[in-house]
Amino acid sequence: MAMEEQQPPPAPAPPDLRYLSGLGNSFSSEAVPGSLPVGQNSPLVCPLGLYAEQLSGTSFTTPRARNLRTWLYRIKPSVTHEPFYPRKPTNERLVGEFDRATTVATPTQLRWRPADVPLHPGLDFIDGLYTVCGAGSSCLRHGYAIHMYAANKSMDGCAFCNADGDFLIVPQQGRLFITTECGRLLVSPGEIVVIPQGFRFAVDLPDGPSRGYVSEIFGTHFQLPDLGPIGANGLASPRDFLSPTAWFQQDHHPGYTIVQKYGGELFTATQDFSPFNVVAWHGNYVPYKYDLSKFCPFNTVLFDHGDPSVNTVLTAPTDKPGVALLDFVIFPPRWLVAENTFRPPYYHRNCMSEFMGLIYGIYEAKADGFLPGGASLHSCMTPHGPDTKTYEATISRAGANEPFRLSGTLAFMFESSLIPRVCRWALDSPCRDLDYYQCWIGLKSHFSHDNGGVVTSDEPAAGADEKE
Repeated sequence: MAMEEQQPPPAPAPPDLRYLSGLGNSFSSEAVPGSLPVGQNSPLVCPLGLYAEQLSGTSFTTPRARNLRTWLYRIKPSVTHEPFYPRKPTNERLVGEFDRATTVATPTQLRWRPADVPLHPGLDFIDGLYTVCGAGSSCLRHGYAIHMYAANKSMDGCAFCNADGDFLIVPQQGRLFITTECGRLLVSPGEIVVIPQGFRFAVDLPDGPSRGYVSEIFGTHFQLPDLGPIGANGLASPRDFLSPTAWFQQDHHPGYTIVQKYGGELFTATQDFSPFNVVAWHGNYVPYKYDLSKFCPFNTVLFDHGDPSVNTVLTAPTDKPGVALLDFVIFPPRWLVAENTFRPPYYHRNCMSEFMGLIYGIYEAKADGFLPGGASLHSCMTPHGPDTKTYEATISRAGANEPFRLSGTLAFMFESSLIPRVCRWALDSPCRDLDYYQCWIGLKSHFSHDNGGVVTSDEPAAGADEKE
């Protein structure tokens, strides 16, 4: 009798962690008192014999208000490694160039059921990551990719570095314990984490198997959206974003592997120490996490359903004002208060493209079929909106003017001005819901106007097929 494959044991539960509060701040952190230089960035000899190393997230000449960089003070510099070679085996399902050779264009509404985390052990965050869709080019520094991941193994003896862009990770099942060069973060479902371009990090799974969503942006960084007429407060508050404090490893570690994502491909290099050997650091280019329950939604208080842009947590803007390369938008628990108003999202076609995921609960516009861990894609100018069951239930509801609290749900959207191309394995996936279109087929005409005998229903008039 064949033996069942054993799941690897979960990573140890992380200790209590301390964080630095604020988004866009310039921070300082040291794991050993006195390890930060005073008054300059790169002294002739750094305190405690450390090496100074700058990590730049923008060009040196980017205007000061948008310039991102952090100084790291480490036991050995990150340059101390063997040459990079193409990773074998590589992850064939990662895409960084979205063209006809790698992906397919389709305006069809798409939906996927949740993917199961594979039972066979040995699938860490790197190998469990796969691209669903995207646009543009990582090499040309413009565009984005949307990935999902399903992992059942912590990263051991290796770190991941994304040279292509920023990762925004949305865990849906299972916590992630993420070690970065700036320190450690524990990220639970209902939270997000942003790992900026160039940082080395490792993902452990303290709860065992985990799955979730990842957006990646090329050539820019996430920031808080402008609030406009909302004023100075609301939506996501800068003080609720948390960055790690300095923490380091100094043990000799022969054969440690750096996996670098570069131009959408994976490369590896080995070294004899952990990359997490940063004793102190200061700057404004850092990983950060955010608890989505701290989001302060704004909504209508009289009539009509607001545009989803009012729920934007983070945005990656383009050079065109008001147009995003990628927005991260959430639909959290909240009060719905409006008179004589259809409160679920309205039917619409959009010049933006929308990829949606569900962290928990039921999404307000889809009564059936859209499940936690699943996803949907509605591309540029493709119509979409509430399914038949939701529409009929909403318009028949008595007391529709009464306030209603939407609870027990958390959905999100990656929205982009660039038209996505879809990976073939996503179109061919057994998780794809081929009957998705049928959720709207039952929508019927409610038109009842009598305009003097002219046919107004969906039924043909008597004798309509007769020739004169």
